[in-house]
Amino acid sequence: MTRHALRRAALMLALGLTASATLAVRAETPDVWPDISRDLFPGKSVGLDQTAIALEAPARAEDAAIVPMTLRLKDEGVRRATLVIDQNPMPMAAAFTIGPGSGVTFIETRVRVNSYTNVHAVVEMGDGSLHAEVKFVKAAGGCSAPAGKNMDDAQANLGKMKYREFKSQSPVRREAQIMIRHPNASGMQMDQVTHLYIPAHYVERVEVRQGADLIFSMEGGISLSEDPVFRFDYKPNGAKTISVEARDSKGALFKQEWPIGDDS
Repeated sequence: MTRHALRRAALMLALGLTASATLAVRAETPDVWPDISRDLFPGKSVGLDQTAIALEAPARAEDAAIVPMTLRLKDEGVRRATLVIDQNPMPMAAAFTIGPGSGVTFIETRVRVNSYTNVHAVVEMGDGSLHAEVKFVKAAGGCSAPAGKNMDDAQANLGKMKYREFKSQSPVRREAQIMIRHPNASGMQMDQVTHLYIPAHYVERVEVRQGADLIFSMEGGISLSEDPVFRFDYKPNGAKTISVEARDSKGALFKQEWPIGDDS
C-alpha cells in the first residue's frame, strides 16, 4: 500500500471513529424536547420541517459561553421565533416577536451552552402553526463559565449600548447590530475572589424600533451570553432613528437612540 493510500485509510478511520463517537453521544443525551415543547407551546405540535426557519449553529463550539446562533426566517409570515437550548437549565434562550411589516429575515445572537445538546429554532406563523429546525451542538460548561469581565467594571458599564450598521446584501433592507453591556449572570457562576455564587441577573426584555415601528422584541434569560448582541436586518420605513429599550431581571431600564445612516 502506498503512503498516500495509508494516509487516506487513516483519515477515513479517524472520520469513522468521530462519527461513531458523535452518534454515541447523541444516543446517551436524554431527549427532553417533548417535555420542553409541551411547556413552551402548550396544545400545539411543532413540525420539524424547516419550511419557514433555518438555524445556523456550530457543530462544536470554540467557547461554550459565547456560541453564535443565527435564525434565518424563510417566510414573511413569521410572527415569533424561539431559540431553545434543550439541555440548558433555562432552555428558552430567546423568543423574538417580529414587528409587522418589519421585513426581518435573520437575527443573530450569542448564547451559553451548558452540555452537549440539541438546539431547536421554532417559528410561529400568522396562522398559529409551528415549524422548526434542530441542530446538535457539542459544548459544555457555558452557563457556569466565569464572567469575562470584572464584576465591578460590569456594574459600572451596566446598560451601555453600542450600535453598528452594515452594508446589506439586499437593496431594500438595512442591516444593523446592537450590543448591550450586561453581565447576564446565570446564577451558576462563581466569584473568583469570594468563591460565592453570583446571583442571576440578566436582560429579560429588549425592544428595537425604527421610529415608532417595532422591528423586533425579545424575551430572554440566563442562556444569553454576557454582553448580549443582536445582529439583524429590516426593511426601512423612512424613519430617521433606531431606538432600543431594554429591561433586566432586577427591573433596571436602559434606553438609547441613534440616527440611521444614509447608506444601508
